[in-house]
Amino acid sequence: MSLQLNNVPFVSVDHMMKLVLNIGVDVFLKELAAYVEDDFRRWELFDKTPRVAAHSDVGVIELMPTSDGTLYGFKYVNGHPKNTHEGLQTVTAFGVLADVASGYPILLTEMTILTALRTAATSAVVAKYLAPENSRTMAMIGNGAQCEFQALAFKALLGVDHLRLYDIDRSASEKVARNLQNAGFDIQICSSVEAAVEGAQIITTVTADKQNATILTDNMVGAGVHINGVGGDCPGKTELHADILLRSDIFVEYTPQTRIEGEIQQLPQDHPVTEMWEVITGKKQGRTSKQQITLFDSVGFATEDFSALRYVRDKLEGTEYFVQLDMLADPDEPRDLYGMLMRAKQN
Repeated sequence: MSLQLNNVPFVSVDHMMKLVLNIGVDVFLKELAAYVEDDFRRWELFDKTPRVAAHSDVGVIELMPTSDGTLYGFKYVNGHPKNTHEGLQTVTAFGVLADVASGYPILLTEMTILTALRTAATSAVVAKYLAPENSRTMAMIGNGAQCEFQALAFKALLGVDHLRLYDIDRSASEKVARNLQNAGFDIQICSSVEAAVEGAQIITTVTADKQNATILTDNMVGAGVHINGVGGDCPGKTELHADILLRSDIFVEYTPQTRIEGEIQQLPQDHPVTEMWEVITGKKQGRTSKQQITLFDSVGFATEDFSALRYVRDKLEGTEYFVQLDMLADPDEPRDLYGMLMRAKQN
């Protein structure tokens, strides 16, 4: 898509849904995962900083910026667990992609749906390197808005087709079972976390409450599993008992951010972790034995949003799934912004 100096493509929620459905959810997840993996391979090119967060008693509002030197991207995102009880989304987001050479924005898009897709794609990319070979069964602890996306990504990239669901609200599990009934899964709704993790090679935790919770205790986690820890993503919000962390090889996105927000906020600052870009580029090993417990301490990082923004921009070419926004002042003479304003009054 060529850069238009006075118009910016905008992808609404409606357009994003139509784009995803036109491409196909499975294909979208696979292609997006490839962009995420490519950008992990380019990790050393990126500007990196922990997200800029404004915390309150009820949630957090964050900005997640990065650049590869050619493009700049950021996401605005909130996390308000209380919203569920008020009939609102826990997470909402939008993002911007910009041209570094001019500083002009070249894409504005919703990212509530897109964040769910990129989080799931990232989880599945990581599991390619860390999960036990031929994993088919995944326990899903927490069956809210992220659950179906995670399941579909793991099916698309790893072939997972057995789901064991648990949520403290059984209706949430029933919702997932309905939504995925024709997606090729064998689905079992379980009555406890212990029942859900039994026999699972992969355990995904994706709960929403903002608290230091213990969703998984040490006795629930057997040797050889991969834990995809998605729900712990801000200070004071965790899901795993610290003893599990001490038994696991821990993999993260960007260590300085995960020390603040991830499960490893429970551990000393010098506890060893491995960044996933090192595994994906072959600098370090991922899974090394059948008995190894691997933990992806996922908090979400700006490069993943950057990947999603790049992917959406590339997929918009030749479609009708956007509108052009007149959001950039473009005077005939760049230094005469005031004259442009006055001429508008005459029109």
